[in-house]
Amino acid sequence: MSSSISRQDQTLPGARAWQDGLGRAGSRAAQVLLILALVAVSIYGLLQIRLLVIPVMIALILAAAIGPFVNFLRRKGVPGALATAIAFLSLLLLLAATTTVIVVAVRNEWDELVAATTSGLDELQTFLLTGPLPIDQAQINEAREALVDFATSQQVRSGALTGLSVATEFIAGTTLMVVVLFFFLKDGEKIWDFFLRPFGGRRAAKLRRAGSRTLEVLGGYVRGTAIIALVDATAIGIALLVLQVPLAIPLAMIVFLGAFIPLVGATVAGILAALVALVANGPVVALIVVIIVIAVNQLEGDLLQPIVMGNALSLHALVILFALTAGTILAGIVGAVLSVPLAAVVWAVLQVWSAEDPRVEDLNPDLPPAGSEPT
Repeated sequence: MSSSISRQDQTLPGARAWQDGLGRAGSRAAQVLLILALVAVSIYGLLQIRLLVIPVMIALILAAAIGPFVNFLRRKGVPGALATAIAFLSLLLLLAATTTVIVVAVRNEWDELVAATTSGLDELQTFLLTGPLPIDQAQINEAREALVDFATSQQVRSGALTGLSVATEFIAGTTLMVVVLFFFLKDGEKIWDFFLRPFGGRRAAKLRRAGSRTLEVLGGYVRGTAIIALVDATAIGIALLVLQVPLAIPLAMIVFLGAFIPLVGATVAGILAALVALVANGPVVALIVVIIVIAVNQLEGDLLQPIVMGNALSLHALVILFALTAGTILAGIVGAVLSVPLAAVVWAVLQVWSAEDPRVEDLNPDLPPAGSEPT
């Protein structure tokens, strides 16, 4: 009896040490560090298999975007396999047509662009020598020699080999993404039901609602961004055609693709168009292009984003900036494209999971009822 009391006396001071303010703070700090370590290890593991993770993420986003079209065809009586094939082939044809237009336009206007670039560089050199900047011919020659040395350096050659490896990974990832996308469109409901088998009751209901909310957010984000990107590309493309800037159509398509990177994508693409206009058409046309790009971006931010996107991207601009930065650091351009919709999904799922009412709601009317089998 006395020995047990003495052991309690020995352990009580240690237990009391964790009950004061400093002890509770230490306990919370240990929990936070453990969670951060788990997140860091998880991210590191996902980066090691990014050739699998990134295609699956892209396939999920595309499936959420065109899934309503598949369900629309099903409601019209089209068999499930045929509806999936129609949507799948339509997407592939769209991507192939976009790539073909860019390649053909660049090939047709390449000679004109090279000639205009040579003339523009000569004009730029004349401006630097005669303008207000304290630059002489020797400095220009040194800069040109440094550029030539860099272009022929070992670093550039090793970069070319790295680019070949990246191209191989891109082809493999694209093939995997196409296959995964087809199965997401065809058997998405069955795949999700398979993952929900270990769960039941309120937890399964919340998971099903979170899945529906994920599809709603991703689909709304992609479709809304595509509409905004189309408006941006059309306005800037028409302006480039009127101003007779070379490669107007490819530049407009680059603006369209750049719009899928929030905050900075369309602006960077517009700057590229202004640089081409500067080299090929002179500073006046380039200034006009810059003004048009700024006007289009203002129209997008003040009018199109609130109307078209709605609640699909209910994130503060600072959160979007943090997500873009983290995604770019972790996975480059692909990470910048995927980071914002993934951040929106995480926020939406957290809202669903913390809600008091766990009932399953049909948050997207285009989705088939829970548990329904594809026809």
